[in-house]
Amino acid sequence: MPMHDWTRVSAGTFHDFHNSWITHLKEALNAGRLPSEYYALGEQRSGDISPDLLTLRTQDDNGDESEVSASGEGGMVAVAESPPRVRIHLEAEADLAFYRARQRSLVIRHATGDRIVAILEIVSPANKHTRQSLEDFVEKVCASLKDGIHVAVIDPLPPGRNDPLGIHGVIWEHLMAGPYSGADGLPLTLVSYCSKHPITADVEPICVGSTLVDMPIFLTRTHYIPVPLEMTYMQAWSGVPQRWKRVIEGA
Repeated sequence: MPMHDWTRVSAGTFHDFHNSWITHLKEALNAGRLPSEYYALGEQRSGDISPDLLTLRTQDDNGDESEVSASGEGGMVAVAESPPRVRIHLEAEADLAFYRARQRSLVIRHATGDRIVAILEIVSPANKHTRQSLEDFVEKVCASLKDGIHVAVIDPLPPGRNDPLGIHGVIWEHLMAGPYSGADGLPLTLVSYCSKHPITADVEPICVGSTLVDMPIFLTRTHYIPVPLEMTYMQAWSGVPQRWKRVIEGA
């Protein structure tokens, strides 16, 4: 199913779809796509972080990433063996990323005590409504990366005045990670950030009508799992009222 033009409907209609998509993503990840020591929760607040989807690692695990099997234990895929299949792979400029990484940081844990390893965000019209709301969103992403939390961002909305290169362009600039020029004719963005030194970004520019690819979400600095965006998007789309499907599809 192709990505739809969500600018055709109100923010409230998109919000309803957004919530459904998050639910189906959570269900898919918890149904065996995550290793047994990980789990996903939707719309949970942890400190100053309030993401759409959290991936947590249970507290009794020692969290030593060096012990992860390169064979992709529990469904994880090793980057060295199978790099994410995206159009653009970026690595932050090492000198600037190094000094950002040297800043003291606060460890953020979920209220249960289990460790946050990754968050997934779906950009909504509210995130781009004003310059301040966009800056708040970008700051949340960058703060998470600085604290060692991997981040995936789905931006189904076209660039605006405050993000002329899309949401990733603003995030990459905020990280002082180097230049990003976007992709002609592909204004929407799927991006997965790995919080390592230097930070990397796997970017898949898309457009209205594009089929969604399974994007990586990193669980460690060397391993990720594919997130079933297309399958869960279709599940969420099936629940959109026919009245709004006709508007979105331009029927």
